[in-house]
Amino acid sequence: MIKDKIGRRLTDLRISLTDQCNLRCTYCMPKEIFGPNYPFLKRSEWLHFDELDALVEAFLCLGVKKIRLTGGEPLLRPGIVNFVERLKNHHNLEEITLTTNALRLAKEVHALKDAGLSRVTVSLDALDPRILGEMNGRGISPEIVLKAIEAALSVGLKIKVNMVVQKGVNEGEILPMARYFKGLGVPLRFIEYMDVGNHNRWEIAQVFSANEILKKIQTEFEVEPIDLSSSAEVSKRYRYKNHTSEFGLITSVTQPFCGGCTRARITADGKLYTCLFASTGLDLKKILRSEKYDNTTLLSVLSKHWGLRDDRYSELRAVNKSAQEKVEMSYIGG
Repeated sequence: MIKDKIGRRLTDLRISLTDQCNLRCTYCMPKEIFGPNYPFLKRSEWLHFDELDALVEAFLCLGVKKIRLTGGEPLLRPGIVNFVERLKNHHNLEEITLTTNALRLAKEVHALKDAGLSRVTVSLDALDPRILGEMNGRGISPEIVLKAIEAALSVGLKIKVNMVVQKGVNEGEILPMARYFKGLGVPLRFIEYMDVGNHNRWEIAQVFSANEILKKIQTEFEVEPIDLSSSAEVSKRYRYKNHTSEFGLITSVTQPFCGGCTRARITADGKLYTCLFASTGLDLKKILRSEKYDNTTLLSVLSKHWGLRDDRYSELRAVNKSAQEKVEMSYIGG
């Protein structure tokens, strides 16, 4: 298992299968920018699945134990079920997960479960139809997402739900979301509104902090921490008192966790990024399609690239006031 220059291990690989999405969320893909004429990747630009197989093999050798399929919207990628099945054959993988807006999930849950998917993370920012419709940019009702979650649960898929909380937009949905998913027994993770990509017009004043979220939940529920010290957890986990349900707080803005980051990200066209907020990535497609390509060279390049990383964007956000061009969220995945 390799480490970077400040001691962070590589254990998680996130693979973006497409930069395209069937929503235009205000969080990462505002419709005034990502409209019908936005130059998304052409299918011919995507990595082939056999190329992804080669990359997975290499990352497993470097210590990766978990793989998450992301986008854009990963369920827009033809062949995704077969790819999950191929990943299942790597028996030393601890988890194969998928992050989705769930618009296509209901009709795929049986196939994904049978293929070997471990868990689904669903993005849902409100239960109020008006608020959610405005946030997802297409007026999509929460009922579609909730039915997809029920369908996934019915076939035995594990579920987590992510809610991005933006001050002045959907903080009023914190308690309704907490009530609903507590009753359903599904872990809900509240995420501080982040400055992802270059177009969501992020300002610190829009951040409804994790401490504020926790205080709002405590106005109705008694809660207790599960383990706030674990470096293996992205979220700070809490349990509702006298109940098995839990929720988490992801504090990327107010309490950054760069020092514990274990994730590498591959875009649909084969760029390797070692930070969600990075500006540039390593072109793996060029390496894979080189006449001189071999597995040993690939392993060497990946190991060196991870070992030299010193990404600390979230930790430096408060002191670095200059604008930084960042990779788009739809392109890199979550």
